[in-house]
Amino acid sequence: HFVHNLIHEEDEMEDNRLQNVGEQGHMALLGHSLAAYISVLDKEQLRKLTTRILSDTTLWLCRLFRYENGSAYLHEDNRDGLVKVCRLIINARYEEYASEGYSVFRSKQPVIYQSASCRPGLGQHLCSQDVALLDKLIKEDLEAEKLPLLLIANAGTPGAGHTDKLGRMKDLCDQYNMWFHVEGVNLATLALSDVTSAVMAATRSDSVTLTPGQWLGLPAVTAVTLYRYEDPALSLAAGLTSSQPVEKLRALPLWLSLQYLGHNGIVQKIKDATSLVSFCVQAKQMRHNILVEDELNSPVVLFKFSQEMTAGEGLNWQLIKNVICLYPLKISCLQLGEQLVQLVPTSGVEVVEFEDEGTYIRFSPLLTAAALGTQQQDIEHMVKRLMELVPVMSSTVSLRQDFREETHRHAASLRYVEKLSWPGLGAVRYQPQEAEGLHESRRKQELEKLNAELLKKLQDLDSDIMFSSGPEFETEDDCIFIGMVTEDVDVSELVETIATLGKEIEESGRLLENMTEVVRKGIMEAELQLQRANEEKLMEEGMLRQLPLVGSVLNWFSPVQSSIKGTTFNLAAGSLDSTEVIYSTKAQASRLSLQDTPTSSSKRLQGMIIHCCCAPL
Repeated sequence: HFVHNLIHEEDEMEDNRLQNVGEQGHMALLGHSLAAYISVLDKEQLRKLTTRILSDTTLWLCRLFRYENGSAYLHEDNRDGLVKVCRLIINARYEEYASEGYSVFRSKQPVIYQSASCRPGLGQHLCSQDVALLDKLIKEDLEAEKLPLLLIANAGTPGAGHTDKLGRMKDLCDQYNMWFHVEGVNLATLALSDVTSAVMAATRSDSVTLTPGQWLGLPAVTAVTLYRYEDPALSLAAGLTSSQPVEKLRALPLWLSLQYLGHNGIVQKIKDATSLVSFCVQAKQMRHNILVEDELNSPVVLFKFSQEMTAGEGLNWQLIKNVICLYPLKISCLQLGEQLVQLVPTSGVEVVEFEDEGTYIRFSPLLTAAALGTQQQDIEHMVKRLMELVPVMSSTVSLRQDFREETHRHAASLRYVEKLSWPGLGAVRYQPQEAEGLHESRRKQELEKLNAELLKKLQDLDSDIMFSSGPEFETEDDCIFIGMVTEDVDVSELVETIATLGKEIEESGRLLENMTEVVRKGIMEAELQLQRANEEKLMEEGMLRQLPLVGSVLNWFSPVQSSIKGTTFNLAAGSLDSTEVIYSTKAQASRLSLQDTPTSSSKRLQGMIIHCCCAPL
């Protein structure tokens, strides 16, 4: 229960999609326990066992992913393999590096080239690539007496799944004696029988980084960097190999998982994941007449909400595959992606942000399907949800301008608030002209109060439209945000309803203010009358009767006969009246009642009538 509480402690703020740990996942987790147990064996036994496990794992991975005569380095951090490769290249190209260190770079500075779409943070961790431009850059660096060392290319970029021109880049590396490193999700397809020539060129590289844990749904399994280099001493110096048997035990969880799945099981998992892409594309084509750009056969699908401002076409959906969409609507894509994640968590879709191209929704089953257990019915469900959400988003976007114009027609009371981050119909503020003359602090307070009451009344309406105070991070408190709407919504009627309700609240508030002012004035007048009555009483009774001891004796000898003069406040008329009329009327009514009532027994209960009035004390 303690571990469960730790995992779910912040479920409301975090993504609730949990990994589907199948039997192969349990084998990987078992490998970690076995590694701890094996580590206490006799040193010689441990050395033999770990060497066998690492060599078998290396052989299987090289055969599975068509990387002949390779060695393997297993690492926890996906970037650590590339760091070790850099050390290997530096040790190989700078012979004095081991003794002199970084000072050897003074004569010739090393240069590392990487694709602009590499993993985020990769350049910092190490300190669309045009091959012709790359060739030009390398020549310029050579003329500047720099030393080109390494070229990092992608077989499936992290964002869009794009594969670089690996064949031409490898030829370029051979020409300038550079190390060629490849990474990316598309390397998983090397295990399939049908591999594109663009990805097959990765088998010619000097090193590749694989992430079988993501591709096969194996939790806590290391990444693997396969490389080709013949000098074991330099590999040891770079950290690619280790003489410590415990270090080799990293391969045990992966070794157990590969044993459990077998060659056919591994291939089938990768094949199932890539087939989800084709199924996703076909399902969207059948439900929506969409042209799909699929020249590179990438196992990554990008799609986004777009608005083409052309006559007669209106709003539509475009499914993009390694192609830039020209009319991005960032917030709509963000909203759609978040709703898909909530509605179909097993689909594995996510929202990605590109610096130049904008916001997309990405479906990359090679990275998510095995872990989440994504099936074809999940994709069908996702497409169905898309078809439900798209018309609402389309109608909302198309009606935004109408909503703005209708709000401007009610400029006497409504203000349109520009909120680019809001995916709904728009935001308004009820702001009557009378509020313009108030002080800024008082004006803001009144507007917040008025709009809060208006929002409450709008939420009480029997309507499918969502009214809210905006997202959590919204700083303005006096706005009303209107959510997404369907195409049958009458925008003019909606704006008229908002303005009418606001007017009613404003008038009721003004009536309450007037009533408050009347009551305040009445109280002030009553206080003045009480003060005058006290003064009259003082003049009538004299000063001696006001003294505590003398007044009591004087009142005992000569009591004062004074009548109570009360005052009543008429709320409708806003005036103060004397209560003498009321007392005389009540007294007369009481006498008539006593005359008409027959005499009863002595047990008859006496009644009492109490009148509250303002009278001098």
